[in-house]
Amino acid sequence: MWSREATLTRGDSVRLVIEVVSTNWKTDHARKSEDYEAMGIAEYWIVDHSGLGGKKYIGFPKHPTLSVYTLIDGEYQVTRFRERNCIVSLTFPDLNLTAEQVLNSGRA
Repeated sequence: MWSREATLTRGDSVRLVIEVVSTNWKTDHARKSEDYEAMGIAEYWIVDHSGLGGKKYIGFPKHPTLSVYTLIDGEYQVTRFRERNCIVSLTFPDLNLTAEQVLNSGRA
């Protein structure tokens, strides 16, 4: 079924979606956040490890950024984390990670 249509029928059953940005950053930052918000997905992370997103989404000057979209009263509120900022997540309130740790994971 997934090849013909979306298989997600209850967005509120999904607590967290994490996207890693590639050259399709517009889709991740704009379109998917709108879709996930409408579906009622509680939290959406965008890991922009190369700082590809537009200034509107990651600020200027552009740097690697982890954006956390939190659903509050049916609308996403975004918080951006960089470098040694500790990530704040309602899904994982005891999380002890910095943006740097996530953004640089997998790099030698």
